[in-house]
Amino acid sequence: MKALLIARRELAGYLRTLSGYVILAVILAVNGLFFNAYALGGASKRSAEVLSGFFYYSSGFTIVAAILVSMRLLAEERQTGTLPLLYASPVRDRDIVLGKFLAGLAFLALYLACTLYMPLLVLVNGKVSFGHVAAGYLGLLLLGSASLAVGTFGSSLAKNQLLAAIFSAVMLVALILCWLLARITEQPLSDVFSAMSLWNQHFPPFQAGLIHVRDVVYYLVVTYVALFAATRVLEARRWR
Repeated sequence: MKALLIARRELAGYLRTLSGYVILAVILAVNGLFFNAYALGGASKRSAEVLSGFFYYSSGFTIVAAILVSMRLLAEERQTGTLPLLYASPVRDRDIVLGKFLAGLAFLALYLACTLYMPLLVLVNGKVSFGHVAAGYLGLLLLGSASLAVGTFGSSLAKNQLLAAIFSAVMLVALILCWLLARITEQPLSDVFSAMSLWNQHFPPFQAGLIHVRDVVYYLVVTYVALFAATRVLEARRWR
């Protein structure tokens, strides 16, 4: 309950400030340009190919959006000196982390909802498989959730928002590039690195309109581990 109250307050903060709308507008604009230039491409493309291209590019913008949203969650509290006030309140560290994460996830879901018009444009000259759309958006939400959780962890480590964005980006790029390590190492390490890959191993099925339980579990596990780590960082800072 306390986590939900924190989430509500944090989300209201996003919607009251200009920065939230700027992030939303800029990423939507660039995503729309990529959709028009690369996903739609030539008129000879099939609808399934257009949708696949849309989810391909949108996955990258979802990760970027998660970094921009998460960088202020905890780092801003340290930067402005309001973190001790949170520590003094009768709220557990896990409620603080969970509340701020849920607020960021709600804002990320709002961004994804605003992109719905793009796949619906395919209906103008083609047919849309709503199962494909649903699977793709589930993948984007899970990818965004995992990226946002990693960003929350990075935000808990940083003293300001810029450092939080850098920490988060480095960790996410490392997870994305695990597939390269999988290609140059031998088993069983190659299997481990392949399973850890944030995008290459787990998102393409969603992009193609398929839902695999292992991919859903992977993103949920990354989300849980990152939020658990962020909670431990807050606890360590509280007792310093």
